[in-house]
Amino acid sequence: MMVTKLPNRARSRARKFLIGALVLALTLGVILVTTKALDRSLETTHSQLRSPKIATSVTFVVLADLHSCDYGEGQKELVDAVDTVHPDAVLMAGDVADDRLPFKKAQELCEVLASKYPCYYVTGNHEWWSKKAPEYKAQFAALGVTVLSGETVELTLNGQQIQLAGIDDPAGGRFEEQLAAVARQRDSAKFSILLSHRPERIARYEKAGFDLVVAGHAHGGQWRLPGFNRGLIAPNQGLLPKYVNGLYRAGDTTLLVTRGLARESTRIPRLYNRPELVVLSVAPGE
Repeated sequence: MMVTKLPNRARSRARKFLIGALVLALTLGVILVTTKALDRSLETTHSQLRSPKIATSVTFVVLADLHSCDYGEGQKELVDAVDTVHPDAVLMAGDVADDRLPFKKAQELCEVLASKYPCYYVTGNHEWWSKKAPEYKAQFAALGVTVLSGETVELTLNGQQIQLAGIDDPAGGRFEEQLAAVARQRDSAKFSILLSHRPERIARYEKAGFDLVVAGHAHGGQWRLPGFNRGLIAPNQGLLPKYVNGLYRAGDTTLLVTRGLARESTRIPRLYNRPELVVLSVAPGE
């Protein structure tokens, strides 16, 4: 049998073509992986919690850790995402404003949302670090946002009686005092929600007896791997933090943690960790 050998020049061209194709494939792979890994586009996620204290579903939009980041003129991208849901209320779990970026983008978002929906806000650590937390509270209140600092409000949403309490971030120095106050105000016959920035204090929330606690602060663990609900690091939780994203149970208390909305404010870029707006449905059931 005869074996035909390619001329040297043809073999050289074939080798160069193969190397070129391999380099191109690797380059495209790197670009694809990097693009997905560093994707900062807004993601809307959905969670559902059931409670026998609820007869008709109530829908909340949960946002946290905006850090005054930019979502377009008038914060249109965020506002449009909320308008698509048309929630019964908006819960803001701290760090809506920032200690470095201007207040403008936080103001724009709250001004629009508060004109359409009942909005409730508690402080995060960065608002206290800014040394402007009292000023920010006053500005949010002037925009029509209900600021909670150790208070409980009685809500009627979609015909349902709900207690909503909120406390300042521990950086404000009154965490324990405020948590004790809202725990005393809690009515066990009504579905109760606590708005508090930090998820890692779940043991304290469980003792307080709230049905639902809404938090942020962890930024989803900052760097994440696809398919794993764990991040690399979170403030006050350290490496491989436990409470970073989604629903967690602690006795009779459910903790909801949002990955937050921070983009350009983060010193370390988010990895496989898109900014998140959470839609939470509280539905009838056990």
